Amino acid sequence: MAAKKPATTKKTASTKADEAAAAETPELTASNTAEAKSRFNAALDEAKAGAALLGDEAKQRATQYRDEAKARGSDWADDAQARAGELAVEGKQKASEALTGLSRMIDENAVALDERFGPKYGDYARSASRSLQENARKLEEKSFDELAEDSREAIRKSPATAVGLAALVGFFFARLFR
Repeated sequence: MAAKKPATTKKTASTKADEAAAAETPELTASNTAEAKSRFNAALDEAKAGAALLGDEAKQRATQYRDEAKARGSDWADDAQARAGELAVEGKQKASEALTGLSRMIDENAVALDERFGPKYGDYARSASRSLQENARKLEEKSFDELAEDSREAIRKSPATAVGLAALVGFFFARLFR
């Protein structure tokens, strides 16, 4: 058998260029890596700056919306307060009219009470009628704030009576709206 000769490789021009490029590659790779890192860091800094600007803009808009909401809320509160005042005055007038009407009705029926049960009961009815008429007059004369202060004072003086009256009024409203 014939002995085989080891194959020799011939170095061609392209192989020599590849070897030269391979020798330069570590320097080129290091240069490309540094450039890529620099570009990446620049892009990262730019993104951070953009995010900071967006955050500042969001804060400004949030402040602006909060201020607008406060202004609208304040306007609505003022409107509601004015409307509540108007309704309170209307309610006060209607209550006064109702007391006056009840007073008249009791006064008209006092004569019938005199005839049926005696003059003593008729006098009680007339006294109640006068008391209702005076309360209606006082109600008309006083402002809503004065009435509120008078109510607070009466509740402080006798809380048990206030609780009893509140329960009674609640009972009547419950019966009325059934």
